[in-house]
Amino acid sequence: MRRRLAVLLLASISALIPCAWGQENWLQADFRREGERMGDACKGGFKGMPGCAIELFTDHPLHIAAGSMPPQNGFGIGGAFSESRNTRNWRLSWDLDAVGATSGAWRAGGYMTLVHTPEVTIHVGESTAAGSGGEAAKPKKSNLAVHPYTVFNLYAQTISLNKLNYFGLGNDTSLAGTSVFGMTQTIVGLNAIKPVYEWAAIRKLNLALLGEVNGRFVNIRGENGQSVPSIYTNYTNTTAPGLSSQPAFVQLAQGLRIKPVIADRLQLNYMGNFQEFFAPSSSQNSFERWTVDLNHTLFLYGYTHSGPKSTEGVGPDSCAPTGATCPAVSHSKNLNGSVNLRLLLSESMNSATSAVPFYFQQTLGGSDINSAMSLGSYQDYRFRAPDNLAFEVEFNRRLWKPLGIMVFYDTGEVAVQASDLSFAKMRHSFGGGLTLWSATKVVFRAYVGFGGGEGAHTFVGILPLPGPVAAPYRTY
Repeated sequence: MRRRLAVLLLASISALIPCAWGQENWLQADFRREGERMGDACKGGFKGMPGCAIELFTDHPLHIAAGSMPPQNGFGIGGAFSESRNTRNWRLSWDLDAVGATSGAWRAGGYMTLVHTPEVTIHVGESTAAGSGGEAAKPKKSNLAVHPYTVFNLYAQTISLNKLNYFGLGNDTSLAGTSVFGMTQTIVGLNAIKPVYEWAAIRKLNLALLGEVNGRFVNIRGENGQSVPSIYTNYTNTTAPGLSSQPAFVQLAQGLRIKPVIADRLQLNYMGNFQEFFAPSSSQNSFERWTVDLNHTLFLYGYTHSGPKSTEGVGPDSCAPTGATCPAVSHSKNLNGSVNLRLLLSESMNSATSAVPFYFQQTLGGSDINSAMSLGSYQDYRFRAPDNLAFEVEFNRRLWKPLGIMVFYDTGEVAVQASDLSFAKMRHSFGGGLTLWSATKVVFRAYVGFGGGEGAHTFVGILPLPGPVAAPYRTY
């Protein structure tokens, strides 16, 4: 095994060595150009610090990787390598990253993104008159147009978290049941986004088909020395399904998504998917889940000015496609803003002899493992169960340069059985805070949530690190 690793290491180093003296390869050229850009950006002393920092955190092939780890696990910082190449019909990018936090949490992964970029010839212009022989009319001119691309993502990633809260299952748990556990998960897989562009009506809907296949390998551990008991102290395999053992899973998913823009102002992002979790060595842990996720974003100043640029086809450690520059940290007078409305409904299905492992169940409260906010007045991961229903409203607006405000209202519930979901049992939260913007998106937020009956909940964090999988799905 060590011999194989040595061979792989030598092969990687050889890629950095010129094929002949005085000749540099494409990777060396990219490193040289990055050094030149870094030297230019870091000139000028104190005044040059902002530009120097942007280069340090965004340039390629090497840059600093930094961002919030999943809630309760601190701030992660490390290094990232990103590189890309274009061919006639494909755009290829490779990413490697590794980050760690003072909490002991860490994450490392490798990713490959393939974007199919074929040229499509579309004839435009007036047609010539048909000939006397009845020949079909021919266009006078033609040009090239490009339709949405098919994107493939391959990835292998391990993430280790030392503090995840568990309060029990269901919507009626109490803070008295608070416990903590640690988790390490390795995900190896492939996902694809296939736009459907064959018919004019479909083009307007911006329809895409989604597919995914993953291998998931989870290890749960008790955490002692925390301010609350370890999960093994308060719970058993009955009250926390999957606690006694964590088999390997094969996880498949199929879905579809539409993302039309209406009247240059309203962006819809509707997704439905069906996931299957198979544990080959333990049928007691296999289950299925369907999810409907309906997002509505009303841009206050129009989509073309306020709308975020799509990052599909861009690796998790890159901020722009090949050859493009990263979005500037904009301080323009354009006061970006939006109103976001989201409806989420998810249901899991299992046999009478199986149960959904607690570590694969979705959560509401504070932020979830993907750093997505829901029921912001409650503690992180507060409510956990196989089924959930949530409705969220959020208002964001930039007020002055990068400074902005946010206001939110959330309501939702979880249930062990789908039949237990009821509007009468919904939990509620509201609150607001400050945000910092970069270009057209929020990269930092600090808010306080109220209204849950368990006191106020405060959150302060910057843009999270890319999710455990660069995919159109959530982790759980």
